Amino acid sequence: MKQLALCVGINRFENLPMSSWLNGCVNDAEDLSALLGSAFGFADSSITLLTDQAATRDAVYGTLVEALDRANTPGEHLERILFTMSSHGTQVADTDNEEPDGVDEAFATCDLRQVGTQWDLESLIVDDELHTLFSRLPEGVLLDVIFDTCHSGSGLRAMDQLLLPDDRRPRFVPPPTPLGRDGTAVAGANTRILRDLVRTSSAVAKPVSLAACQADQEAIDANFDGRYNGAFTHFLLEELRSGAGASRADVVKRVNKKLRARKFEQIAQLEAPDPGKTTAWGTAF
Repeated sequence: MKQLALCVGINRFENLPMSSWLNGCVNDAEDLSALLGSAFGFADSSITLLTDQAATRDAVYGTLVEALDRANTPGEHLERILFTMSSHGTQVADTDNEEPDGVDEAFATCDLRQVGTQWDLESLIVDDELHTLFSRLPEGVLLDVIFDTCHSGSGLRAMDQLLLPDDRRPRFVPPPTPLGRDGTAVAGANTRILRDLVRTSSAVAKPVSLAACQADQEAIDANFDGRYNGAFTHFLLEELRSGAGASRADVVKRVNKKLRARKFEQIAQLEAPDPGKTTAWGTAF
Protein backbone atom coordinates (compact mmCIF):
# COMPACT_ATOMS: atom_id res chain seq x y z
CA MET A 1 0.00 0.00 0.00
CA LYS A 2 1.37 3.42 -0.97
CA GLN A 3 0.62 5.74 1.91
CA LEU A 4 1.52 9.04 3.55
CA ALA A 5 1.20 10.19 7.14
CA LEU A 6 1.40 13.53 8.94
CA CYS A 7 1.66 13.36 12.73
CA VAL A 8 1.49 16.69 14.57
CA GLY A 9 2.04 17.29 18.28
CA ILE A 10 2.40 20.70 19.93
CA ASN A 11 3.19 21.27 23.60
CA ARG A 12 4.86 24.67 23.40
CA PHE A 13 3.35 27.72 21.75
CA GLU A 14 5.43 30.74 20.79
CA ASN A 15 2.96 33.35 22.00
CA LEU A 16 1.20 31.60 24.88
CA PRO A 17 2.36 31.66 28.50
CA MET A 18 3.90 28.47 29.84
CA SER A 19 0.78 27.99 31.97
CA SER A 20 -1.07 27.30 28.70
CA TRP A 21 1.49 24.84 27.34
CA LEU A 22 0.71 21.14 27.22
CA ASN A 23 2.72 18.04 28.14
CA GLY A 24 1.60 15.03 26.11
CA CYS A 25 1.03 16.22 22.55
CA VAL A 26 4.57 15.60 21.30
CA ASN A 27 4.48 12.12 22.83
CA ASP A 28 1.19 11.49 21.03
CA ALA A 29 2.68 12.37 17.66
CA GLU A 30 5.91 10.44 18.22
CA ASP A 31 4.11 7.37 19.55
CA LEU A 32 1.64 7.29 16.66
CA SER A 33 4.43 7.81 14.15
CA ALA A 34 6.41 4.90 15.60
CA LEU A 35 3.35 2.65 15.58
CA LEU A 36 2.69 3.37 11.92
CA GLY A 37 6.13 2.07 11.03
CA SER A 38 6.14 -0.95 13.31
CA ALA A 39 2.59 -2.22 12.83
CA PHE A 40 0.95 -0.59 9.81
CA GLY A 41 3.56 -0.76 7.08
CA PHE A 42 4.47 2.92 6.74
CA ALA A 43 7.98 3.54 5.45
CA ASP A 44 9.97 6.09 7.43
CA SER A 45 10.15 8.29 4.33
CA SER A 46 6.36 8.36 4.10
CA ILE A 47 5.84 9.82 7.60
CA THR A 48 6.16 13.53 8.32
CA LEU A 49 6.49 14.31 12.04
CA LEU A 50 5.96 17.94 13.04
CA THR A 51 6.35 18.88 16.70
CA ASP A 52 6.53 22.14 18.67
CA GLN A 53 8.39 24.89 16.76
CA ALA A 54 8.34 22.87 13.51
CA ALA A 55 4.54 22.67 13.59
CA THR A 56 3.75 26.10 12.19
CA ARG A 57 0.51 26.79 10.44
CA ASP A 58 2.24 26.89 7.06
CA ALA A 59 4.11 23.63 7.69
CA VAL A 60 1.05 21.67 8.85
CA TYR A 61 -1.38 22.94 6.25
CA GLY A 62 1.24 22.87 3.49
CA THR A 63 2.01 19.20 4.19
CA LEU A 64 -1.68 18.33 4.00
CA VAL A 65 -2.02 20.19 0.71
CA GLU A 66 0.96 18.28 -0.69
CA ALA A 67 -0.61 14.97 0.36
CA LEU A 68 -3.92 15.79 -1.35
CA ASP A 69 -2.04 17.00 -4.44
CA ARG A 70 -0.24 13.66 -4.63
CA ALA A 71 -3.50 11.79 -4.14
CA ASN A 72 -4.86 13.57 -7.22
CA THR A 73 -1.73 13.11 -9.36
CA PRO A 74 -2.07 10.45 -12.08
CA GLY A 75 0.49 7.72 -11.67
CA GLU A 76 1.07 8.28 -7.93
CA HIS A 77 -1.33 5.45 -6.99
CA LEU A 78 -1.61 6.77 -3.43
CA GLU A 79 -3.96 4.58 -1.39
CA ARG A 80 -3.97 6.08 2.09
CA ILE A 81 -3.40 9.38 3.92
CA LEU A 82 -3.23 9.59 7.72
CA PHE A 83 -3.42 12.87 9.64
CA THR A 84 -3.08 13.04 13.43
CA MET A 85 -3.30 16.27 15.41
CA SER A 86 -2.59 16.70 19.12
CA SER A 87 -2.74 20.31 20.24
CA HIS A 88 -4.99 22.97 21.68
CA GLY A 89 -8.32 23.51 20.02
CA THR A 90 -9.96 26.91 19.96
CA GLN A 91 -12.80 28.85 18.38
CA VAL A 92 -13.04 31.90 16.16
CA ALA A 93 -16.08 33.89 15.12
CA ASP A 94 -17.62 32.67 11.86
CA THR A 95 -17.16 35.41 9.28
CA ASP A 96 -18.98 33.81 6.34
CA ASN A 97 -22.24 32.92 8.14
CA GLU A 98 -21.92 29.24 7.24
CA GLU A 99 -21.99 27.86 10.78
CA PRO A 100 -25.33 27.38 12.58
CA ASP A 101 -23.62 27.96 15.94
CA GLY A 102 -21.90 31.18 14.80
CA VAL A 103 -18.35 29.93 15.41
CA ASP A 104 -15.63 28.08 13.54
CA GLU A 105 -13.62 25.42 15.33
CA ALA A 106 -9.87 25.55 14.84
CA PHE A 107 -6.59 23.86 15.70
CA ALA A 108 -3.82 25.93 17.28
CA THR A 109 -0.42 25.67 15.62
CA CYS A 110 2.79 26.58 17.42
CA ASP A 111 2.79 30.12 15.99
CA LEU A 112 -0.70 30.92 17.27
CA ARG A 113 -0.92 34.69 17.71
CA GLN A 114 -3.44 37.37 18.44
CA VAL A 115 -4.76 40.03 16.08
CA GLY A 116 -7.21 42.52 17.54
CA THR A 117 -9.56 40.73 19.93
CA GLN A 118 -9.30 37.34 18.22
CA TRP A 119 -6.72 34.78 17.18
CA ASP A 120 -5.05 35.49 13.85
CA LEU A 121 -6.61 33.19 11.25
CA GLU A 122 -3.19 32.88 9.62
CA SER A 123 -1.84 31.20 12.76
CA LEU A 124 -4.30 28.32 13.09
CA ILE A 125 -6.21 25.84 10.95
CA VAL A 126 -9.95 26.39 10.73
CA ASP A 127 -12.49 23.61 10.21
CA ASP A 128 -13.70 25.19 6.95
CA GLU A 129 -10.19 24.84 5.54
CA LEU A 130 -10.14 21.14 6.39
CA HIS A 131 -13.55 20.71 4.81
CA THR A 132 -12.37 22.30 1.57
CA LEU A 133 -9.13 20.30 1.59
CA PHE A 134 -10.70 16.95 2.46
CA SER A 135 -13.33 17.45 -0.23
CA ARG A 136 -10.49 16.96 -2.73
CA LEU A 137 -10.02 13.37 -1.59
CA PRO A 138 -10.46 11.15 -4.66
CA GLU A 139 -12.33 7.88 -4.68
CA GLY A 140 -10.15 4.94 -3.76
CA VAL A 141 -7.94 6.85 -1.31
CA LEU A 142 -8.49 6.23 2.40
CA LEU A 143 -8.15 9.24 4.72
CA ASP A 144 -7.80 8.44 8.44
CA VAL A 145 -7.91 11.41 10.82
CA ILE A 146 -7.17 11.38 14.56
CA PHE A 147 -7.86 14.52 16.61
CA ASP A 148 -6.77 14.66 20.25
CA THR A 149 -7.89 18.19 21.04
CA CYS A 150 -10.99 20.07 22.20
CA HIS A 151 -13.01 21.69 19.43
CA SER A 152 -15.37 23.47 21.78
CA GLY A 153 -15.12 25.36 25.04
CA SER A 154 -18.54 24.70 26.49
CA GLY A 155 -17.20 22.06 28.85
CA LEU A 156 -14.44 24.30 30.16
CA ARG A 157 -16.23 26.18 32.90
CA ALA A 158 -13.98 27.57 35.62
CA MET A 159 -15.21 24.99 38.12
CA ASP A 160 -14.43 22.14 35.73
CA GLN A 161 -10.83 23.24 35.55
CA LEU A 162 -10.53 23.72 39.29
CA LEU A 163 -11.72 20.16 39.83
CA LEU A 164 -9.14 18.63 37.50
CA PRO A 165 -6.20 16.90 39.21
CA ASP A 166 -2.87 18.67 38.90
CA ASP A 167 -1.62 16.17 36.33
CA ARG A 168 -4.56 16.68 33.96
CA ARG A 169 -5.12 19.66 31.69
CA PRO A 170 -7.76 20.40 29.01
CA ARG A 171 -6.55 20.83 25.43
CA PHE A 172 -8.47 24.01 24.72
CA VAL A 173 -7.38 27.63 24.61
CA PRO A 174 -10.16 30.26 24.51
CA PRO A 175 -10.10 33.43 22.38
CA PRO A 176 -7.42 35.76 23.75
CA THR A 177 -9.57 38.63 25.08
CA PRO A 178 -12.95 39.11 26.78
CA LEU A 179 -14.24 40.77 23.60
CA GLY A 180 -13.00 37.83 21.58
CA ARG A 181 -14.74 35.41 23.91
CA ASP A 182 -17.93 37.44 23.63
CA GLY A 183 -17.66 37.09 19.88
CA THR A 184 -17.84 33.31 20.10
CA ALA A 185 -20.30 33.10 23.01
CA VAL A 186 -23.43 33.13 20.86
CA ALA A 187 -26.71 31.35 21.43
CA GLY A 188 -26.45 27.69 20.45
CA ALA A 189 -22.67 27.73 20.21
CA ASN A 190 -20.49 24.71 20.95
CA THR A 191 -22.98 22.15 19.68
CA ARG A 192 -20.94 20.99 16.70
CA ILE A 193 -20.10 17.35 16.32
CA LEU A 194 -17.29 15.50 14.60
CA ARG A 195 -19.15 14.99 11.32
CA ASP A 196 -19.40 18.77 10.99
CA LEU A 197 -15.67 19.20 11.40
CA VAL A 198 -14.77 16.86 8.55
CA ARG A 199 -18.01 16.97 6.58
CA THR A 200 -17.72 16.19 2.87
CA SER A 201 -20.17 16.07 0.00
CA SER A 202 -21.66 12.72 -0.94
CA ALA A 203 -19.85 12.88 -4.27
CA VAL A 204 -16.41 12.18 -2.86
CA ALA A 205 -14.65 9.70 -0.61
CA LYS A 206 -15.34 9.99 3.10
CA PRO A 207 -12.71 10.51 5.78
CA VAL A 208 -12.62 8.10 8.70
CA SER A 209 -12.32 10.30 11.75
CA LEU A 210 -11.57 9.63 15.39
CA ALA A 211 -11.85 12.42 17.95
CA ALA A 212 -10.92 12.49 21.61
CA CYS A 213 -14.23 13.82 22.89
CA GLN A 214 -17.68 15.11 22.08
CA ALA A 215 -18.03 18.74 21.04
CA ASP A 216 -19.05 19.89 24.53
CA GLN A 217 -16.36 17.97 26.41
CA GLU A 218 -12.71 18.33 27.36
CA ALA A 219 -9.93 16.34 25.70
CA ILE A 220 -7.52 15.76 28.56
CA ASP A 221 -3.73 15.85 28.62
CA ALA A 222 -2.76 13.45 31.42
CA ASN A 223 0.08 11.70 33.25
CA PHE A 224 0.24 7.92 32.88
CA ASP A 225 2.87 6.36 35.12
CA GLY A 226 5.16 9.38 34.88
CA ARG A 227 4.73 10.02 31.15
CA TYR A 228 2.21 12.34 29.51
CA ASN A 229 -0.15 11.61 26.61
CA GLY A 230 -3.58 12.63 25.55
CA ALA A 231 -5.90 10.31 27.47
CA PHE A 232 -7.64 9.30 24.25
CA THR A 233 -4.39 8.70 22.38
CA HIS A 234 -2.93 6.71 25.29
CA PHE A 235 -5.78 4.20 25.24
CA LEU A 236 -6.08 4.21 21.44
CA LEU A 237 -2.40 3.25 21.22
CA GLU A 238 -3.00 0.39 23.67
CA GLU A 239 -5.77 -0.98 21.47
CA LEU A 240 -3.90 -0.57 18.19
CA ARG A 241 -0.74 -2.13 19.63
CA SER A 242 -2.70 -5.19 20.74
CA GLY A 243 -2.87 -6.43 17.16
CA ALA A 244 -6.36 -7.80 17.73
CA GLY A 245 -7.66 -6.48 14.40
CA ALA A 246 -10.89 -5.24 15.94
CA SER A 247 -13.22 -3.07 13.91
CA ARG A 248 -12.95 0.71 14.24
CA ALA A 249 -16.25 0.78 16.13
CA ASP A 250 -15.05 -1.87 18.58
CA VAL A 251 -11.74 -0.04 19.10
CA VAL A 252 -13.61 3.14 20.04
CA LYS A 253 -15.88 1.19 22.40
CA ARG A 254 -12.84 -0.30 24.15
CA VAL A 255 -11.14 3.08 24.38
CA ASN A 256 -14.23 4.60 25.94
CA LYS A 257 -14.46 1.75 28.44
CA LYS A 258 -10.88 2.47 29.54
CA LEU A 259 -11.55 6.22 29.73
CA ARG A 260 -14.52 5.60 32.03
CA ALA A 261 -12.52 3.21 34.19
CA ARG A 262 -9.87 5.90 34.77
CA LYS A 263 -12.52 8.57 35.53
CA PHE A 264 -12.12 10.58 32.33
CA GLU A 265 -15.44 12.12 31.37
CA GLN A 266 -14.63 12.53 27.68
CA ILE A 267 -16.28 10.18 25.18
CA ALA A 268 -14.27 9.37 22.06
CA GLN A 269 -16.11 9.74 18.77
CA LEU A 270 -15.99 7.85 15.49
CA GLU A 271 -17.32 9.26 12.23
CA ALA A 272 -17.18 6.99 9.18
CA PRO A 273 -19.37 5.41 6.54
CA ASP A 274 -20.92 2.17 7.79
CA PRO A 275 -18.35 -0.07 6.04
CA GLY A 276 -15.58 1.93 7.68
CA LYS A 277 -17.03 1.27 11.13
CA THR A 278 -17.06 -2.49 10.68
CA THR A 279 -13.55 -2.88 9.26
CA ALA A 280 -10.29 -2.70 11.18
CA TRP A 281 -8.54 0.64 11.66
CA GLY A 282 -6.28 1.37 8.71
CA THR A 283 -8.16 -1.04 6.46
CA ALA A 284 -9.66 0.15 3.20
CA PHE A 285 -13.35 -0.47 2.56
